[in-house]
Amino acid sequence: MTDLLAHFDVLLSDLDGTLYRGPSEVPGAAAAVRGAAARGVRTVYVTNNASRRPVDVAAHLSELGFPAVTDDVVASSQAAAALLAQQLPAGAKVLVVGTDALAEEVRAVGLEVTDTADDAAAVVQGHSQDTGWRQLAEATVAVRAGAVWVACNLDPTVPTDRGMLPGNGSMVGVVRTATRLEPQVAGKPGPALLLEAARRSGAQRPLMIGDRLDTDVEGGRAAGMATLLVLTGVSDAAELLAAPPALRPDYLDADLAALTKEPDDLVPGPRPDWDVRVVAPGKVVLGGPGGDPVDALRALCAAHWAAGGGAVRVAADGPAAAEAVRTLRLGPDTGGNGSASATVAGAGPGDGAATSPSRPQPIAGAHP
Repeated sequence: MTDLLAHFDVLLSDLDGTLYRGPSEVPGAAAAVRGAAARGVRTVYVTNNASRRPVDVAAHLSELGFPAVTDDVVASSQAAAALLAQQLPAGAKVLVVGTDALAEEVRAVGLEVTDTADDAAAVVQGHSQDTGWRQLAEATVAVRAGAVWVACNLDPTVPTDRGMLPGNGSMVGVVRTATRLEPQVAGKPGPALLLEAARRSGAQRPLMIGDRLDTDVEGGRAAGMATLLVLTGVSDAAELLAAPPALRPDYLDADLAALTKEPDDLVPGPRPDWDVRVVAPGKVVLGGPGGDPVDALRALCAAHWAAGGGAVRVAADGPAAAEAVRTLRLGPDTGGNGSASATVAGAGPGDGAATSPSRPQPIAGAHP
């Protein structure tokens, strides 16, 4: 077969927004991963979340129908521990600001865990709902004294049923402000997590799959891997069009059905059913007889990026184009007002760009 899957030996997949949203599977995702496994292509699940043990992540994936065992999960806690082990002698003390799951990974690489700055050779920070001033103060003292400082990730927020709340990046920001120093970063968009996943799986031709440009795609590119963006989570058409080169994916599709499609059909580029005209810097017109709205997005990306990229206004020429623009939620001010990513399914007729809802939803009707 010459589909996308045939070109890669391991899939490195993000979790939330790519395979599931909260307690529910993204429709079709589990079947796609099982289909890949049936053809001998393993999926390794990579997550910035350092608060959960890989065994618990694997159990949740299995409940949703994904083929997953503990060794299939690589978390930023493991990548952070690996970074520490590369720089510290065995038995060195590490001040852990995070959960017991993070402490376990530190011990697993032969290092000792401490909760004070005294004699701490390193500090590692991962998300925990119990992090408080005293832990951050100890971390500040240790970092200021010269301890190696590793952050599992810099995600500023975490999604909850109460909306976005402070994430590990916000806690890291406290120590950064107090010390005026910068940590090493184990999770996406840094390459360490993905390189560790590739090493553990023996991947020679990995494909990084995710729903976020600023973590999944940027991280994959930083690690020198091919990337697939699926429009089932955070990043949407507006964000993609405005993305700088370091955040542009190699392949684009609505969901993981991409794995059984021809690669050339997934690459941003001209499409026979869509006509894109760049009429001025930052302004394009979409026309043509119409078809798949994601194909329209691929064509828009290619034309806009070739013209310099950045903020863009998209106008429609004809009813098919107007429907695609509405489905992709590319209103007249798309990308030009600095708003956060908006998802397609949440938009009503005539809505323009808006800020992200608390729980991203997939593109509506992108595939029959």
